[in-house]
Amino acid sequence: MMRIELATLAAGMIVPATAAHAQALPATKEAPAPIVVSKSVQLLTGDTWRDGDRLYRLYGVQACLRGTAATDGNGKKDDCGDLSLAHLAALFSTTTVTCQPIGYAIDKATFVVCAADLDGNTIDVGTALISTGYAFAAMNTKGEAVSTNYLVAEINAKMEHDGLWATTFQHPVQLLLKHARERKK
Repeated sequence: MMRIELATLAAGMIVPATAAHAQALPATKEAPAPIVVSKSVQLLTGDTWRDGDRLYRLYGVQACLRGTAATDGNGKKDDCGDLSLAHLAALFSTTTVTCQPIGYAIDKATFVVCAADLDGNTIDVGTALISTGYAFAAMNTKGEAVSTNYLVAEINAKMEHDGLWATTFQHPVQLLLKHARERKK
């Protein structure tokens, strides 16, 4: 398994949305053109960014939630969401990332699947973030993985204690599902 070490950087705010709220792009004769991620985007979370007036979100990826703690074995606490955001920022700042729009979130964010060129290899950005332990497989409202590939990457990162899995933290998908159940009551 290829390991990707990413630098730490922090900023932004959270705008959670589940993949269950995705809407497909309108059918056209041609697929939407791929988007090259600008180096001047405003990162909001470890899975969402703004470029001008457009909001983008990695499809099938859930970043750790801002304001939740990740505590290491020595008791040092960091903002879990900041750690997720830092790894997306490092990836975006060190390589060319190209994204394919695939649908819309309920908040009008464009869901994208992105690829990055690292050392001559094309990697899936979601897999890179999840397999290093700094993001998670998004789930639908039934608790089912949106992408089984991302779920496998998450399980592997957990088993290897990579990234956030080396800390104690509240799993963001579990928190979001809990909040969704509470709102239905």
